[in-house]
Amino acid sequence: MENIKPLIEITRTKLKQASLLWADGFREACCLHRVIVLCHRSRQLLIRTGQCFLLNGFIFLGSLFVLNSVVIPILQWILPDEFSQIGCEEMSEFHGVLKFYSLRGFLIQLFYVFWFYPLYVFSFILSNLWYNDIAKHGFAAMGRSGPSVVESSKQNDALTSHSKVHAARPAGLGGIMIGIGEQVYSVLLLNFFFLEVYATGFIPYVGKALNFLLLSWMYAYYCFEYKWNFSELGLDKRLDFFETNWAFFAGFGSPCVLAIFFFSPLVSYGVMAILFPLFVLTATGTDAEQVISTQRRRWSCAGLGKLPVFYVVDTLLMRVLSLFSLESQEQVQDNKTL
Repeated sequence: MENIKPLIEITRTKLKQASLLWADGFREACCLHRVIVLCHRSRQLLIRTGQCFLLNGFIFLGSLFVLNSVVIPILQWILPDEFSQIGCEEMSEFHGVLKFYSLRGFLIQLFYVFWFYPLYVFSFILSNLWYNDIAKHGFAAMGRSGPSVVESSKQNDALTSHSKVHAARPAGLGGIMIGIGEQVYSVLLLNFFFLEVYATGFIPYVGKALNFLLLSWMYAYYCFEYKWNFSELGLDKRLDFFETNWAFFAGFGSPCVLAIFFFSPLVSYGVMAILFPLFVLTATGTDAEQVISTQRRRWSCAGLGKLPVFYVVDTLLMRVLSLFSLESQEQVQDNKTL
């Protein structure tokens, strides 16, 4: 029992630290007043944000509302499901009419195929282009230029590697190629991570909770990635900082997930397409390093430590890329032999 008590005390302390950092992240994500301040500073930012609201809120979600509240009820009234009030003799007389009534589901599917799915693709592509513009204008409105410095407390081992680190890259073509390579790897990493998030949803009992946690991390990373790109922070430093402060980012991503977790897929997309640029701007205005270091200065013991959030997908992605590398080497050798 004496050996267990210190372990219980350490666990309790770690849980308290994680809860405080999670709460800090959640609070920072909810500071949506920063969006108003940034939009007031930049007219271009206000226009782009308004366009996102118009496309995804008024047009996309508005179309869903019209379909569910107007079109489907009218079709149900004109082409009802049940004909219990019709007798057998009448049923035979109206056999041709019943075939016509069965077209209701087909008409609804046509509505999806020729309106919602094309609108979804159009909205997805255009919104992603606008998100980058929104992040760029928001970053400019913050008055930040050049590589940012990731500040940390020297007394804390978890943040020592980030203390006053400039994300410097080689100048010229080499730096451009490194930047492109990091962007490609980051996109692949997040796609693999999305597959992991999707797979956890099928795990019995704990699947929903794991899915919520991983989605929170994924959206938090998406929100901060724009700022890190404009700050020219290297991919290795991003991942290290993210995994070192996993509790803060889990808290930051939680409001994003709560907004969509209980809706249908199409409604969830529309809601998230509206809210995502707001959270991107909130992340742009968040000094995460300062918030985390302020919280950690209050701790007399060691920090939470690093949690390898991306370890599984990073390992899997490296193996997949190594397979492509081996295939390319074999092709080169075959060409040489020929």
